Amino acid sequence: MTERPVDLSSLPSNGAPRRSLFSARKFALMASVVAGLGAAVYGFSPQQGPVFTSAAHAQVNNEVRKVERPIGFADIVERVKPSVISVKINIAAKTSKGDDSANKDDDSPFQPGSPMERFFRRFGGPDGLPPGLRGGPRGGRGPVTGQGSGFFISADGYAVTNNHVVDGAEKVEVTMDDGKTYTANVIGTDPRTDLALIKVEGRKDFPFAKLSDSKPRIGDWVLAVGNPFGLGGTVTAGIVSASGRDIGNGPYDDFIQIDAPVNKGNSGGPAFDTNGEVMGVNTAIYSPSGGSVGIAFSIPASTVKNVIAQLKDKGSVSRGWIGVQIQPVTSDIADSLGMKKAEGALVAEPQANGPASKAGIQSGDVITGVNGEPVKDAKELARTIGGLAPGSAVKLNVLQKGQDKVINLTLGQLPNTIEAKASTDKEDKGSQSKGTDVPKLGLTVAPANSVAGAGKEGVVVTEVDPKSAAAERGFKEGDVILEVAGKSVGTAGEVREALDTARTENKNSVLMRVKSGGSSRFVAVPLAKG
Repeated sequence: MTERPVDLSSLPSNGAPRRSLFSARKFALMASVVAGLGAAVYGFSPQQGPVFTSAAHAQVNNEVRKVERPIGFADIVERVKPSVISVKINIAAKTSKGDDSANKDDDSPFQPGSPMERFFRRFGGPDGLPPGLRGGPRGGRGPVTGQGSGFFISADGYAVTNNHVVDGAEKVEVTMDDGKTYTANVIGTDPRTDLALIKVEGRKDFPFAKLSDSKPRIGDWVLAVGNPFGLGGTVTAGIVSASGRDIGNGPYDDFIQIDAPVNKGNSGGPAFDTNGEVMGVNTAIYSPSGGSVGIAFSIPASTVKNVIAQLKDKGSVSRGWIGVQIQPVTSDIADSLGMKKAEGALVAEPQANGPASKAGIQSGDVITGVNGEPVKDAKELARTIGGLAPGSAVKLNVLQKGQDKVINLTLGQLPNTIEAKASTDKEDKGSQSKGTDVPKLGLTVAPANSVAGAGKEGVVVTEVDPKSAAAERGFKEGDVILEVAGKSVGTAGEVREALDTARTENKNSVLMRVKSGGSSRFVAVPLAKG
């Protein structure tokens, strides 16, 4: 007889009804004070006998015993633990490159320079690899094996884990809490959120967990459950420390930070709330030494739902795209633009032939809302647009040259490749002339058309005073200043003129559009008075 699939989060708990811990602690404290007072009176009145009789003492002790002790998590763990699995992978043998340093890098599953590679180099184990992922011999010839965790989300064998756990895997095996092992197929992966969907065939009654519909609050209890190395489930407890964390993984970072110690091999495992529902997928830890220090990051359930639904449907994720380079609006930038608050996303440059450019969005515009909903910052804009389907019609609230506008456009599809050229120190700028000083900025500039390889627009920074405000804001030799205070510049004289105009208007800072390598950004530089 086949058992019906069970949603583990819906099973009843055997625990007693919860009472206020505050009330319990207060009562226990009051009882101890009363007992203490009794002991004090007894000590100072020996002739009169004990003020509290033995019956009174028994009553106090009985009341203390009635105080409910803090409820543990055993009932929740008993319900959800069977849904958590160990995920083991094998990757094909790698060819040795004959260079020790290169072979060391080859053990990493991430592309060199990628956001996840940088994150784990900084915060991962001692060798910079994700916990649970280690290669074969250092010569790079042996197969690479990986170990992580995951959890079933349906009775028919669909399971969630991390992309970095199964990326490039030739074979995937999952081991359940009862020790049974199955082969799994990778249905789809999403490197941008580090999520993957796998499928185990052959059964329709796998124990599974439910993704939460609620947003966790800071201070909520959280249980991190994993199945590292196939040894069986492990559980750690803590609280939600923060939400909306950006760990440098990409524009869609929106991690939940938890302080539950996440054990090695738990990548891809679930973080449960006290209802037994999955609030997030454990992805990364902050670890200067390779061990847990109580700072872990989980992908929110809301993101998991969106991504997994698309992976199940078509094996990949499509995201909306408007085609702009954006950056945060700092207080200095807000002041330069005459904004009351530092909010929204500043358009550094619209991409040629992108939806935004075709709709009339320009460099220097600030996108403050999408479909009537305010945009807090550049990250929120990226997540909002990325969460919409390509082809959707959207209305953008835009601050353009001091005027509020509503611009309608149709979203394109986010390209899989990054078109912007990375800035390199080896880029040939040709012979640079000494240029002309710009007083009180600490910059020396020359017309771009006089410097080989710098293009025809703007002025090239040929020298930066290391003690200047410009140096503090990241200016370096080879940068090209395209605009100052909204005006295009081509000579040092035009730069000085724009600065003088800004001073005349009593502005505290001036906004410059600067090109570094293949990307543009706006920089607010404070104006020296006098």
